[in-house]
Amino acid sequence: MLKNNLVAFYTLGCKLNFSETSTIGRQLSDIGYSKTDFENKADLYVINTCSVTENANRECRRIIRKAKKTAPNSKVVVTGCYAQLKPKAIAEISGVDMVLGANDKFNLPKLLNTINEKQTEKIHGCEIDNLDYHSSYSLNDRTRSFLKIQDGCDYPCTYCTIPLARGKSRCDSIENIIKNAENIAVNGIKEIVLTGVNIGEFIDINTKNNFYDLIKKLEKVEGIQRYRISSIEPNLITNDIIDFVKKSNKFMPHFHIPMQSGSDAILGKMKRRYNTTVYGNKVQAIIKAIPNVCIGADVIVGFPGETEQEFEKTLHFIKDLPISYLHVFSYSERENTEAIHFDGVVSKKKRSERSKQLRILSEKLQRNFYQKYLLTEQNALFERENKDGFLYGFTENYIRVKIPFSEKHVQRKIKIKLLSFDKNSNILSEKLTTNN
Repeated sequence: MLKNNLVAFYTLGCKLNFSETSTIGRQLSDIGYSKTDFENKADLYVINTCSVTENANRECRRIIRKAKKTAPNSKVVVTGCYAQLKPKAIAEISGVDMVLGANDKFNLPKLLNTINEKQTEKIHGCEIDNLDYHSSYSLNDRTRSFLKIQDGCDYPCTYCTIPLARGKSRCDSIENIIKNAENIAVNGIKEIVLTGVNIGEFIDINTKNNFYDLIKKLEKVEGIQRYRISSIEPNLITNDIIDFVKKSNKFMPHFHIPMQSGSDAILGKMKRRYNTTVYGNKVQAIIKAIPNVCIGADVIVGFPGETEQEFEKTLHFIKDLPISYLHVFSYSERENTEAIHFDGVVSKKKRSERSKQLRILSEKLQRNFYQKYLLTEQNALFERENKDGFLYGFTENYIRVKIPFSEKHVQRKIKIKLLSFDKNSNILSEKLTTNN
């Protein structure tokens, strides 16, 4: 144990990281640690890292320096994907006391007993083969909970380091996921986001039931009002899944479907498991079944070989589809990936320009989607925070809305009328009725 047993966390990256950070936090709470904000002085700082882009790596190094500046005598533990990929480089950063790879990130409470021993090895659990599955979910950090159902990935995408950082695909059991969902409900959380690296590949480790079987079971958990399916590959969205979401009272009309490119040539170089025809047909099938659905997409710009013509194909492909918003990433060279050796490197200036174009397009797509629902009545679930006198939340189809703050509306499902845009493109709304 450290002096005052204060711990602060900083999480970079995806929803999966947030679920795991929260679980590590509960582990430390169980042995007597109290959580404080990262900006405060703490005895222990835990930084959960991402490795998707070089920017995430730089941010990790910045956060380490910030922690040691705030509390020079503190201990700093770094875990997550960047820690798995670059353990030696991180261990050599001034101020880092321990680096935990994928195999030992959940063993921090035990390993803390050795953190004050000067001769102790800094690096733990960075062997990527034969990783165990560790269940996790977030509590209290947000209005919704991120519930991990799967980890790792078997897809050989040529730009991606996730299989190197998280290992092969492996899954929880439906029985354990249901128990976790029930515990989330007991803690008063109304919305769960199912998360993992490649959740469409979910296969129960015991029964071999699939993702469709899982969501049917989750629908029956009492106390949870909403589920959202986080990013799911287009080739893994079955007609059964679409039909289930269409009929469900709990699974929201919201899909996030990685696209990455609107060029078949680029998709081929990326080794994605679909082409633009498969992707477009899947989106149209969802829209036909669920007309009010919100569909988001990930797009990578500046991949090696992406000429102006290939980029234009992506632009037109997106414009021709009923996409509601985009998550845009500039291609980032990652060590130990195939793509780092490809010809046709796109300059960073050009990547930035293309990224800006798609971000502007995303704003237009989102505003057009929101515009369709102005003056309509929708159900919304509101977050805890009072921000400038307003509560913020989301409709079932993922429209960001706000109403004047009232404590009694927190974590309640409320019927609202969508009135107008504010300066940040949120929708100012008025309350009509309150549900349980």
